Amino acid sequence: MADAISVTLPDGSARSLPEGATVADLAAAIGPRLAKAAVAGRVDGTEVDLATPLADGAAVAVVTADTEAGRAVLRHSTAHVLAQAVLDLFPGAHFAIGPPIENGFYYDFELPGGATFSDEDLVRIEARMGEIVAEGQPFVREEHSRAEGLELFADQPYKREIIEGVEPTEGAGGDEVSAYRNTERFVDLCRGPHVPTTGRLGHFKLQKVAGAYWRGDERRPMLQRIYGTAWESRAALEAHLRQLEEAEQRDHRRLGAELDLFSFPSEIGSGLAVFHPRGGLVRTLMEDYSRAAHRAAGYSFVSTPHLAKSSLFEQSGHLGWYAEGMYPPMELEGASYYPKPMNCPMHMLIYRSRQRSYRELPLRLFEFGTVYRFERSGVLHGLLRARGFTQDDSHIFCTPEQLADELAALLAFVLEVLRTFGFERFEAELSTRPEKFVGDPAEWEVATEALRRALERAGIGYVVAQGEGAFYAPKIDVHVRDAIGRRWQMSTLQVDFQNAALFGLEYVGADNSRHAPCVIHRALFGSVERFFGVLVEHYAGAFPTWLAPVQVRVLPVRDDHQAYASEVVERLHEVGLRADLDGADDPLGARIRKAKLEKLPWVLVVGDDDVAAGTVGVNGREGEVERDVAVDDAVARLRAEATVPTG
Repeated sequence: MADAISVTLPDGSARSLPEGATVADLAAAIGPRLAKAAVAGRVDGTEVDLATPLADGAAVAVVTADTEAGRAVLRHSTAHVLAQAVLDLFPGAHFAIGPPIENGFYYDFELPGGATFSDEDLVRIEARMGEIVAEGQPFVREEHSRAEGLELFADQPYKREIIEGVEPTEGAGGDEVSAYRNTERFVDLCRGPHVPTTGRLGHFKLQKVAGAYWRGDERRPMLQRIYGTAWESRAALEAHLRQLEEAEQRDHRRLGAELDLFSFPSEIGSGLAVFHPRGGLVRTLMEDYSRAAHRAAGYSFVSTPHLAKSSLFEQSGHLGWYAEGMYPPMELEGASYYPKPMNCPMHMLIYRSRQRSYRELPLRLFEFGTVYRFERSGVLHGLLRARGFTQDDSHIFCTPEQLADELAALLAFVLEVLRTFGFERFEAELSTRPEKFVGDPAEWEVATEALRRALERAGIGYVVAQGEGAFYAPKIDVHVRDAIGRRWQMSTLQVDFQNAALFGLEYVGADNSRHAPCVIHRALFGSVERFFGVLVEHYAGAFPTWLAPVQVRVLPVRDDHQAYASEVVERLHEVGLRADLDGADDPLGARIRKAKLEKLPWVLVVGDDDVAAGTVGVNGREGEVERDVAVDDAVARLRAEATVPTG
């Protein structure tokens, strides 16, 4: 073919196209279904618009709307439509940023006179967005010099600040900014890509308004943030909205109050929870199981204080890299003491407390250690994002030769524990070296490769989160899917070569020389509080029998059945079941409804026939009812169900 180019597809095959062909032309050449589904392209690893011309030899993938990358393009484009609608309806408004986020998008605005959006405003804005979609306005990319960009957004201070903050780069386009224009009246500063026209959008819903400081800085103006969600089809949007309704019913903050599990007293402070007797019992059961599992896996238990001198956190690097996330210090007897944000510095001191031999390794230290981090009030979210929480923290010290086996065993241990608590679907992220880091890049590569091999050995699907590692180590984050399909980040594993150097950690090897150990950081629950909150939402408050604070309730039909009911409760207690009795002060139906609202796994009802025959009526949480069940049979069945499962 004369004047042809050749591009490489993701499967390694080549495709010939006319010179000047675009990503959209490639999609059409492959097939009409792909052309219809396409929203953007990826050329040599960079996402681009469908209208982007292709160069000979390029590696090209077509991004479709039903992928995460495609949905991000849809959501980013819908955010532009939101901004256009707001500027149409609120003359003089300033707009800031509008990125896609998980399952949706947002845009930040400043309204004239400090006004705020109302629920009625959201209805109007959504209607105007529908009109913009129906108009099929094209997204047209423009390139401007920095000076032109500042002039283009002369009346938009937040856009100007963004432009002024862009660092010039060497080469062509180094002093340029890109924008996308939909009409003569609306243009937005943006890197793209975007869908070809607004007509490609439409399956969206505005959800709520919240306050958000510009740049996340409480010293800057408070803006109005409109959140929305957008999807590739009406069916996908409706499915997501149904999931949100279900999630609202499962909200651990609401269920925590209804089931009397925990609270956040204002007298203590934001983000600091207290657990009530029932919640405290569930938490104790979680911790007891974890302790037993760690003991069986060869861990040594340690305990460390809640605060330490500033010199410790200077040595660990936290004051240099993490100070803004720490509580301020207390000045005592000429020293500054900080509440600990992490347990690892103290575990390093335990290892360093005496000379270690290679025969002691791997040394696995474990602690339920409470830490304190000053999260901004705007990001606090019940138990899921708190300021004080307890980590099931482990630090494993091993030789380089032991590292691969330790990581493989550790991942297997993580999955076993997560399965015990009812999770079956796992995903992982491998987070690599960030822009700001400590240590030797070569050691980072060794650590990252060790984590990669462990994931592949465990057979867990994973994606690479480029540059998302901690400042001192790459990491694996294990994610689970809950009962309604939501994704939760749970366990974290980090391979760390830095703390050994920072703290002078050594062991004496078989060669009688001193060597630096490898350090694996690991939090399995992540934090007890967050894991508790996720469990509440996963089970909608209906904990499995082994975790339920009350496993069985016995209900006498009348007062004269109460003595027999007490005998049944005593029999349940004898075999270790958590049972109580609700006397006949209220009608039986009301007491059964109360037990259902408390989400108790089992209710046993006793009446005349049961007293005479030594039986009970068995009522399960799912609605199953059996009559005339022998007490011993009922006790044996409930005891078996209350046994802690194995992963």
